[in-house]
Amino acid sequence: MPEARGLLSRFVIIAVIVVSLLSVANAQSDLLPELRDKIDKVATDALARSGVPSASIAVVSDGKIVYLKAYGSARLDPQTPATSGMRYSIGSISKQFTAVAMLLLQEQGKLSLDDKVGKFIPDLTRANEVTIRQLLSHTSGYQDYWPQDYVMPMMLQPVTAAKILEMWARKPLDFDPGTKWQYSNTNYVIAGVIIEKVSGKPLLQFLKEKVFAPLGMASVANIDEKKLGDTDPTGYMRYALGPLRVAPKEGPGWLFAAGELAMTAEDLAKWNISIMDQKLLRPASYRELEREAQLNNGLGTRYGLGVSLATEAGHRAVSHGGEVSGFVSESVVFPDDRVSVVALTNQDASSAAGDIAHGIVPLLFGTSDPATPEKLEQAKKIFDGLQHGKIDRSLFSDNANAYFSEQALQDFATGLSPLGTPKQFTQVRQGLRGGMILRVYLLRFEKQTLRAWSYELPNGKLEQFQIAVQN
Repeated sequence: MPEARGLLSRFVIIAVIVVSLLSVANAQSDLLPELRDKIDKVATDALARSGVPSASIAVVSDGKIVYLKAYGSARLDPQTPATSGMRYSIGSISKQFTAVAMLLLQEQGKLSLDDKVGKFIPDLTRANEVTIRQLLSHTSGYQDYWPQDYVMPMMLQPVTAAKILEMWARKPLDFDPGTKWQYSNTNYVIAGVIIEKVSGKPLLQFLKEKVFAPLGMASVANIDEKKLGDTDPTGYMRYALGPLRVAPKEGPGWLFAAGELAMTAEDLAKWNISIMDQKLLRPASYRELEREAQLNNGLGTRYGLGVSLATEAGHRAVSHGGEVSGFVSESVVFPDDRVSVVALTNQDASSAAGDIAHGIVPLLFGTSDPATPEKLEQAKKIFDGLQHGKIDRSLFSDNANAYFSEQALQDFATGLSPLGTPKQFTQVRQGLRGGMILRVYLLRFEKQTLRAWSYELPNGKLEQFQIAVQN
């Protein structure tokens, strides 16, 4: 019997590997070779610049996964190449799953986002004033128990959710509920406790039954219970510019409901597709998830329920990053366009995941313009000229030539010349304005990103070419 079980186990492992390889092959066949090459360059350049050991990405276009690939080394000792089948910790991207669990309970009539926290946990500070919605949108005032970007000695030891609440959710609020926005992991520990009380189940069991199983997210792991296995990446850290070192693992309990999940890039992409397709929740619940929270004074927060809200490349973006010891992640979804990018990396306190994800985004939206290659090259030449205080005036209309006075050209050169050559120059948007074609470009440098935009007249002349800092 032991031999039979061993054979069966090996067969299952082989089957999983074959399915994974077929999934990757199918995804890669849906992408044009030139776009694959550009995506690969964004990822490999980001790893080379940052020194981060590895990255795993997933790209979604038209609501389906079109590219899966891993880069670099998942482990340095022994040297182990990263693969798309490996799970990475996703950190605070986990928060949107907690928010969705709360929305599911609201759909079941078991609670309301406008319920006061005191209805479920009465002994917390001002619990009869703070709502569940304020927890999920980070407007409650409860102090964050982990704002540091390293693991403190106390966090190496096990903890319970009750202990976290005792230490951080019974002290005075940092501000009156609803008056400010401040990111706080404590909010989500409170939310996790409420979910478990109302559902009668452990949070991860509830999520598995209601979210992961229905979406086929088979790789999900709970790193709050134990670290990732030997077939997954090792998480790394470094002190300033020192060598990479194995990152310490947080003690059990510290990531509960706020950053406890690990999974493959593919499974996180499946989740993003479910947001586009509105598979799990009612339409009204997705509107709640993606609605910007407003403070009492009417000021917007650019945050929904466990998701950040913004406009990127001229499109509505729902996103979040995540960081736990040894790992950083980035996930961005464009629900209206059915596009998504996931980037997972295995070194903390680094920008590589964000650089990769947001470096890929313009490539996906820029390819819809057949004139992009020609116009992109023209824009690059104009920018290079402006760095040297000159332009080819034959490219511009009379109005634009008047705008580019000698003083203007001198100012352009003074401001732009020190930046050197852009590390990335991509078109991110094309549209119509005043009977002209609008093109918007992003120029990424080592420490700064600029936005350039032009208006092209029907006769091909440029009526405008302007440059500003990208916020």
